[in-house]
Amino acid sequence: MPVVRRGRPHLNLQLPLTKLSHARPPRISLPLPPTSSTAAATQFNWSSSSAPISAADLDKIQVLGSGNGGTVYKVRHKETSEIYALKIINDKSNSNFRSQLDTEMEILRRTDSPHVVKCHSIFQNPSGEFGIVMEYMDSGTLENVLKSEGAFSESKVADIAKKVLNGLHYLHSHKIVHLDIKPANLLVNSKMEVKIADFGVSKILGRTLDTCNSFVGTCAYMSPERLDSLTYGENYDGYAGDIWSLGVTLMELYMGQFPLLPPGQTPNWPTLMCVICFSELPSLPKGVSDEFRNFIDCCLQKESSKRWSASKLLSHPFLCKDSPIKEP
Repeated sequence: MPVVRRGRPHLNLQLPLTKLSHARPPRISLPLPPTSSTAAATQFNWSSSSAPISAADLDKIQVLGSGNGGTVYKVRHKETSEIYALKIINDKSNSNFRSQLDTEMEILRRTDSPHVVKCHSIFQNPSGEFGIVMEYMDSGTLENVLKSEGAFSESKVADIAKKVLNGLHYLHSHKIVHLDIKPANLLVNSKMEVKIADFGVSKILGRTLDTCNSFVGTCAYMSPERLDSLTYGENYDGYAGDIWSLGVTLMELYMGQFPLLPPGQTPNWPTLMCVICFSELPSLPKGVSDEFRNFIDCCLQKESSKRWSASKLLSHPFLCKDSPIKEP
């Protein structure tokens, strides 16, 4: 049985770490160095600018977080004094890990959106470690902001929803499914710009492939079809899975706690399976607008085909108050 995360991670990272996956994403053609002793001479280096960035160009300021996948640092570029987040990933011989790392790097190389955290450079040290130089988001994750400042107002949730949906619309239009949307993977800066990060379990769907069979990510935010393949089948619409995760995330930001379980209850896999797949979902508290309640309903339809797409949700009256509400 595939391995999944049974609970919600509590690492306070500026840039969440790559997760280990036992699912096999499609192989991506990416130039990587050989594993022989000549690796140092054929060092992989990619940069979004004309001047590639390497480890020698950066001074480490502090550790932002660490885990099995590696360590994330706040770093300063020696020549320009620009601040970045540097994700160091220990190269492992495990084929599943390397396959997902290839996919993550390919996604980072091909994405260019103001709503997705920007990757500036990818390099490999002679020791075999990969370094990913990312845009530094100085306010951390929405999970951190929620813990420090408390629940968000409805208007702030609407603003966040619009920004994340713009990012999802961009990714989905490029056949990329994130598979792990949650507060810890949405980064924010002092300008209150919200950007999608951490593609450690994401997938690139082929041109003729519009379903997923990946059981990776954070269990608490998974949609019914991802938790219960016996009922919904192994192949499903990964885009709709991202929309479900967004709905749960927005509820959490507004309510100030994970919304699908009572306060203090651990979101273990059996409990989540019962709530998400077989029970009536908890609703938003009284006092929210009809637009907000309907928006969440459009995201949390148990039947994935009834969920609105990212592009359709961008025209929802919760984000565009002057438009009439249409039922999903």
